[in-house]
Amino acid sequence: MALLKRKKYVVWAAAFGGAVFFSAVFAKQAAAPAQLQPTADEKKAARSSVILLKHLHYEHRKFNDALSSQVLDRYLKDLDGSRSYFLASDINAFQAYRLTLDDEISRGDLDNVFAIYTRFQKRAVERLDFVLGALEKGVGKVDLENHQVLETKRDNAPWAHNAAELDDLWRKRLAAAVISLRLAGKSDEDIGKLLTKRYQTQLNNLMRTRPDDVFQAFMNSLAESYDPHTEYFSPRTSENFNINMSLSLEGIGAVLQNDDEYTKIVRLVPAGPAEKSKQLAPGDRIVAIAQGNEDFVDVVGWRIDEVVDLIRGPKGSQVRLQVIPAGAADEHQTKVVNIVRNTIKLEEQAAQKRIVEITRNDRKYRIGVIKLPTFYADFQGMQSGDPNYRSTTRDVRRLIDELKAEKIDGMVLDLRNNGGGSLTEANSLVGLFIETGPTVQIRSANGDVEVMGDSDPSVEYDGPLVVMVNRLSASAAEIFAGAIQDYGRGLIVGSTSFGKGTVQSLRDLNYGQLKVTEAKFYRISGASTQHKGVEPDVTFPNIYDNTDIGESALQNALPWDTIPPARYLPYTGYSKQLTRLRLLSQQRQNADPDFKFLNAQITLADALKKDTVISLNEKERRKEQDELDQKRLVIENARRKEKGQELLKTWREAEKANDADGNPDTVDDPDPTAKEKPEDEAYVKEAGQVLLDSLSTPEVKVARSASLHH
Repeated sequence: MALLKRKKYVVWAAAFGGAVFFSAVFAKQAAAPAQLQPTADEKKAARSSVILLKHLHYEHRKFNDALSSQVLDRYLKDLDGSRSYFLASDINAFQAYRLTLDDEISRGDLDNVFAIYTRFQKRAVERLDFVLGALEKGVGKVDLENHQVLETKRDNAPWAHNAAELDDLWRKRLAAAVISLRLAGKSDEDIGKLLTKRYQTQLNNLMRTRPDDVFQAFMNSLAESYDPHTEYFSPRTSENFNINMSLSLEGIGAVLQNDDEYTKIVRLVPAGPAEKSKQLAPGDRIVAIAQGNEDFVDVVGWRIDEVVDLIRGPKGSQVRLQVIPAGAADEHQTKVVNIVRNTIKLEEQAAQKRIVEITRNDRKYRIGVIKLPTFYADFQGMQSGDPNYRSTTRDVRRLIDELKAEKIDGMVLDLRNNGGGSLTEANSLVGLFIETGPTVQIRSANGDVEVMGDSDPSVEYDGPLVVMVNRLSASAAEIFAGAIQDYGRGLIVGSTSFGKGTVQSLRDLNYGQLKVTEAKFYRISGASTQHKGVEPDVTFPNIYDNTDIGESALQNALPWDTIPPARYLPYTGYSKQLTRLRLLSQQRQNADPDFKFLNAQITLADALKKDTVISLNEKERRKEQDELDQKRLVIENARRKEKGQELLKTWREAEKANDADGNPDTVDDPDPTAKEKPEDEAYVKEAGQVLLDSLSTPEVKVARSASLHH
């Protein structure tokens, strides 16, 4: 097949897309929430979405009663997946819509969609009123001496028949929360304050629900009834998606978080306007915002996305913030900060490099490691002719040049946790490591196959290469890893990848965008990654449960299949040495304290997962927790003993030693510059060791084979 003209596709796993789920949107106790109604724009967007789904989706599913029934079930699950709010009578009432939603949505009638949400909102307020009322009586009044249990896996539990049954469920949930916090060392006074704040915040958020929240939630229930990666983006979500793809935005460079009624600064983006101003700091709380010389707008009690909308703005414009400084003696002690907005580079998601040194046979080897969190491209900058636009391939090319100048002996490309992104970037990145040839095949719904490839004979890096993947490596990451593996250009190490083999395109609507699955991609060998993912050449411990994470764990995932292979010329590769390379790696893993630790942790986690019932007796739970802590301590001390480190007496000491987060309610953004844990670094070092093993194999050369695969 000829290499065809490239299209702009996005290939990103839904698990990393940041969808809105209403089970996290709840509520305050004062008054009934305002009646929500769909807007004219939302009605029109619904009609347009139906047309696009009918004609563009890969499956060409009929928009009929069968789909209507599926959409209703999905919507109810998205709203109340734990079956903790709706009553059986509510569910029975909703059956009237089961076979009519398809007709209603087609004509833009969203009344019943909003009616279902309104009922959910009412039930959620009732539940939160109940639990807040129970907390008002005092934590000491919660019964923790009974021998009841709480079933945590409730997706198939029967719907409650009346409020009394839900009261009983929520009493159990409250008891479980109190016990967990007592086991964490919290006093009853602190527990009462913490849980009251938690549920009150949920109540406040529910009261702030807007029509576009309801619309986006339902439209995603509709879209994901086709497949897990078809999604609706509201205008705000579209903006955030573009920011993530381009790695830039125009604003002040501050990471924000809700803190009761306030918006708190959690972190300042390095080299951003906020950090450069020296006037803001983490912990500052924003109380009002003004544009230039305009009047201040009070934002206490606002949703965080609304606050963000006021802070973002064009480069060069001024925004004024009235803040309560961190550590202020009282809430009336405020100051005004003037900041000029600028373009913020989100460097944390950009490709980054470092060098890992490994000593073997008295020689020190330098392994270049490039960490690639996502496949990004500034499409707007590219289209506008910006000579400095950001992209994965541009950044990696620059990093490779820097690493070559530092005299590396080999390279590890780390694609762990890379959820995908731009298909074009995955294709062009492969081109940095091969001469010419196809990289991926794309089959459209009508069966046409397009082959993307590299036509540039230049090679940026022709040395030894290892690519790291794990269960969270998806889409574009799988395209790259699959191509490198099919060519025999490098070794793939880690665990089986996500298994997403579908391609999405973004379609503009009058209100937001629709991300539609329009094609499937296949490796140049003809194999699909759908469901099966990319199998590593050398396996490392998998810390993720494949039954919970991955394409095969998602509802409505498209099936696996194959197509004929493309014509390509592979490199001599590593196929004859894989048995040896696997054996050497396994021997090291079996002897390595960090890998032993990981495998023991995985075994323990697998055992814990099987138990979905929680005791509501504090003494029993404390005994269970002590036993679990002892098991964890044994695992930790076994590692410390092998490393010659001091043994610990309690699991709490181990948590502190490992910088574990002992506060179950901490939601601050983690420090992206934080040092990796020893077990995380073990993966990188073992990838380097595998690379060195391959260097000692004389048959392995980075040269093209004499035989053409087709």
